[in-house]
Amino acid sequence: MIASAVMATTPIAAETIGRQEQKLSSDRMTPEVLWSMGRIGTHHASPDGKKVVYQVTYYSVALNKSRTVIVLSDIDGTNRVELTQGDKSELEPTFIQGGQRIAYLSGGQLWSMALDGSDRLQMSEGDELGGYLFSPDESQVILIREVPQTTSIQPKEEDLPLASGMVIDDMNYKHWDQYVTSIPHIFLASFDGKKVSSQAKDLLEGEPFECPMLPFGGTEQFCFSPDGKQIAYTCRKKTGVAYAISTDSDIYLYNIADGTTRNLCKPADYQEPECDATQTLAIQAKNKSQEDINAGYDQNPQFSPNGQYVAWQSMEHDGYESDRTRLCVYDLKTGRKQYVTESLDAAVDAFTWAPDSKVLYFLSVLRARSMVFAANLKGEVRMLTTGDYDYGALQVMPDGKRLLVERHSISTPADLYLLTPIKKKPAVLNQITKENDHILAQLALGEVKERIVKTTDNKDMLCWVIYPSHFDPKKKYPTLLFCEGGPQSPVSQFWSYRWNFQIMAAHDYIIIAPNRRGLPGFGSEWNEAISGDYSGQCMRDYLSAIDDIAKEPYVDAQHLGCVGASFGGYSVYWLAGNHDKRFKAFIAHDGIYNTQQQYVETEEMWFANWDLLAAPWRRGFTASGNPTVTTAASPTLKPADAFASSDGKRNVFAESPHLFVDRWDTPILCIHGDKDYRILSSQGQSAFNAARLRGIPAQLLLYPDENHWVLKPQNGILWQRTYFRWLDKWLKQ
Repeated sequence: MIASAVMATTPIAAETIGRQEQKLSSDRMTPEVLWSMGRIGTHHASPDGKKVVYQVTYYSVALNKSRTVIVLSDIDGTNRVELTQGDKSELEPTFIQGGQRIAYLSGGQLWSMALDGSDRLQMSEGDELGGYLFSPDESQVILIREVPQTTSIQPKEEDLPLASGMVIDDMNYKHWDQYVTSIPHIFLASFDGKKVSSQAKDLLEGEPFECPMLPFGGTEQFCFSPDGKQIAYTCRKKTGVAYAISTDSDIYLYNIADGTTRNLCKPADYQEPECDATQTLAIQAKNKSQEDINAGYDQNPQFSPNGQYVAWQSMEHDGYESDRTRLCVYDLKTGRKQYVTESLDAAVDAFTWAPDSKVLYFLSVLRARSMVFAANLKGEVRMLTTGDYDYGALQVMPDGKRLLVERHSISTPADLYLLTPIKKKPAVLNQITKENDHILAQLALGEVKERIVKTTDNKDMLCWVIYPSHFDPKKKYPTLLFCEGGPQSPVSQFWSYRWNFQIMAAHDYIIIAPNRRGLPGFGSEWNEAISGDYSGQCMRDYLSAIDDIAKEPYVDAQHLGCVGASFGGYSVYWLAGNHDKRFKAFIAHDGIYNTQQQYVETEEMWFANWDLLAAPWRRGFTASGNPTVTTAASPTLKPADAFASSDGKRNVFAESPHLFVDRWDTPILCIHGDKDYRILSSQGQSAFNAARLRGIPAQLLLYPDENHWVLKPQNGILWQRTYFRWLDKWLKQ
């Protein structure tokens, strides 16, 4: 294993976490270097378009925590000033009062300050805020606050204050990494320019529903109309089992004057269909008329600047969280809906209106790259950007001619750019921030190349290959197959602070990252092929990718590894029993080891119903839960048809990775977080125990305080060190 580079850092106060100015002793990326980088977040341009304010998060490994600061600069990136003072985090900055002041959150309250960071004024009091949004004239503000939720977990007994037990009556009692005892609501308050009124109205008062939606929703899920008289917001108005099995969220329009609310996605007389909670919702959803009823995720509304339309991101099918997201435009005068991105067989990831209310800019993944597009109200779509990059956010500048965007790649973390669209030509970009250039300039990064691999069904599959930092084609290198999670998340030009391809390249590994079946960016048919077919073509795609790269003379075909998280972890566990001795080491993070158990463990039942097709007791299983056909571990198994169902899909439960453990023959590292409620840590522990009981070298990295991700700096360093120690042990020695 390559030793960590010793860094000479500029001394800072022990309690202050900030930008690290450092000189590296090696040009190799290390875990410590990765965690020293600043991470750009929320950003906004000033009303006159001359300045930009944004937040950056810095981490301290020694203190094992982070600090988020607010930075102001000219729009060309000059005159960069860090406004945050002291050792506390300040976040979510935005310009107010015509660009004369900056509003932000600190200590759970709303503050404002002058553009030089002085004259700080606390503008709110009371319960902690999770976010805010000012009305166009700034006379009102929406605040996100938590309210009690008792529909699933009963309130504590007053005379037993120290009792830790929870009495649970229904599903939706846990989500992501917490038990659901409170949920976010949006409150409307008046604002006089200095103080937020203490008399805030809960727009969902008495309703046990979330807005924004858990676990990741924010201020993008609601908005004011241009005249400030209406609020559009996202909500899935369901609880318990109904909530757990459905993705059917809607856009609601709240009239501030009379307090009335109407649903823009459903007719007034709409009745929820009855449904067996253990059966897929796909059949029912497909039978609905989508012009009248939006059955899947509808979220993130935005009024057009002229106030005539509301646009939002819309999915067609209930229960399918990875459905293609379309851009729906609703005419407030006629009630007519139109979908303006139908000519592009790809999902809309984020969007914004142009000032003329005739064009919408949006992000979409196409051929493993997240690009900027424009669509008009006629449904004509044009791609504005090119190159091996991902664009992650966009905002129209006040002049209406440029976009403020965030861009990153496999080789560069996020920075801000000004993008100027040009007719019939790629857009012009001007870089604003260079947050980590002082670190990147000292590193030797691996080359990234696109590689097309033929699959077993003769399709072209795009793969990214990342070469070692100091690649020598005359040498042989151990090589890693990267298995993506999701299962329908793109293997695009993403930059990750955990699954970072460049740190793998710095450790002298070649990485092949295939866009296998089930990933977006290659059309709906390719994306949808994985549902109910976890162990089928997508696994053959993985093997096609590693077999193809293994033919190269610089690949050490005797030392191949396979790594992945979430569905990528499932892939590792499944391939561990079905790889025909290709691999010499496996690493699975937060993976599904037992699909039968996963069905009743996860909190998001819509995911299990759709991707696993139905409950295990409904598809070829007996009452005892055992397959009604020969065991999946049988040497005579024919994966293509042994567990085929009447609809042509194989039984995901009967090909669960745990049924192939008798074939496991390769060292495996299992990583899991105890606070992961999406895929419980029992999955990783079971896989580890099974490997050890079979006498296979195995290691378990278990985090009592992490969820589906690894968020704490020292845990992140431990993750990287353990990861490379395991690979180096089995692939280099």
